[in-house]
Amino acid sequence: MRVDKFLNTVNITKRRAVSEDMCKSGVVSINGVVAKPAKEVKVGDVITIKFLVREARYEVLAIPVTKSISKPAQSEYVKEL
Repeated sequence: MRVDKFLNTVNITKRRAVSEDMCKSGVVSINGVVAKPAKEVKVGDVITIKFLVREARYEVLAIPVTKSISKPAQSEYVKEL
């Protein structure tokens, strides 16, 4: 699954366009490498997002098969480090 779509599906960003812009701006990295929006996400990857005031790190636990998941189910797919 593409990283921009993954961030939107697991409710880290509100819209896919936002996560796509974040990737294009260079604030999203996977395993320490800056990721383009089409970069594939695999189980075990660590996604780092650099916000203005903090840095968030997430470990991918599973890849969702549906288009969206509920907010309580987010912990099944990502773990904040």
